[in-house]
Amino acid sequence: MPPVPRIDRDEALHLLQHEEFLALGQRADAERARRHPEGRVTFVVDRNINFTNVCTCQCRFCAFYRKPGDPEGYVLSTGQVLDKVQELVDRGGTQVLMQGGLNPDLDLAWFEALFRTLKARFPQVQNHSLSPAEIVHIGQLSGLGMEQTLERLRAAGLDSVPGGGAEVLVDRVRREISPNKIGWRQWTGVMEAAHRLGMPTTATLMFGATETDADLVDHLLRVREVQDRTGGFTAFIPWTFQPNHTELGRSEGIFGTGAVRYLRVLALARVVLDNVANIQGSWVTQGEKVAQVALRFGANDLGGTMLEENVVAAAGVRFRLDRQRLIELIADAGFRPAQRDTRYRILREFEGGERPLAGAAVQRE
Repeated sequence: MPPVPRIDRDEALHLLQHEEFLALGQRADAERARRHPEGRVTFVVDRNINFTNVCTCQCRFCAFYRKPGDPEGYVLSTGQVLDKVQELVDRGGTQVLMQGGLNPDLDLAWFEALFRTLKARFPQVQNHSLSPAEIVHIGQLSGLGMEQTLERLRAAGLDSVPGGGAEVLVDRVRREISPNKIGWRQWTGVMEAAHRLGMPTTATLMFGATETDADLVDHLLRVREVQDRTGGFTAFIPWTFQPNHTELGRSEGIFGTGAVRYLRVLALARVVLDNVANIQGSWVTQGEKVAQVALRFGANDLGGTMLEENVVAAAGVRFRLDRQRLIELIADAGFRPAQRDTRYRILREFEGGERPLAGAAVQRE
């Protein structure tokens, strides 16, 4: 691909605040087409498993967590986790994303035992689990540094790290919405350490809370700077704060972010993140129709089928899509649906239904 001039901070802020909506979308769509000229839109068959809801972080934007000692708190047993993964495998799934909270009772040994058991039982399933905040917390509980904790988790069967807990990579915003969580430098530090170990990760953005436009731009630029150094981010996933049932929504009077704002930020991400190959649309928070529009605002991926999702659902948002519906949505939007794995290797392509395209290659590790 020929080089495209890099967007700087001032231009990014101008695009976010002043560029005509459809013009920004067209610019992002052109960048998507330049990077993915085959017209393919991907998805992964996966499951989110929230192994605990007990968390000492108590983020103001979260409706899912329970404090230690709360009667509604839980920890899944190893057997319960394995049953959930078996159901995923039975449906053709390839990725499990396990996240919970900062549970003071779950140390490194607990995760090592779980991950070893999971990998022995399901070696074909990508273990794409734990946010940077969880990894730092697990290390602190076990008296270990972050890098040593990552090394041991990797040896036990952790394959890759999701981008959860990024929120906005500006500490002023983080103090307002998640004052007990790690700062942005620790978040990026975990990601860079994972990349040095050869573990791919994703990066996320949660917006629509208390951040400014300048904060959003700084977040994108910080992700881009890490990617310049390591090249380890496989995708970027922006999604919107869901205020229902949250302390932040109640206290700040936040009612949610509309589709136009979501699409504008998504398009800006595609334009600014010139070194990140994939941008993911969020049907989980936006629903299927906006997700289709997102494919013309820079997104080339629609994430996972998410056989299970609990965190966003706790805020009252319960969009659900199975594999067949996701295939249909992509095809109806004018793209070629393709099932991928966590590393964005294509496993199967579709014409719009369950029939694979003739000659479609299946790549395996």
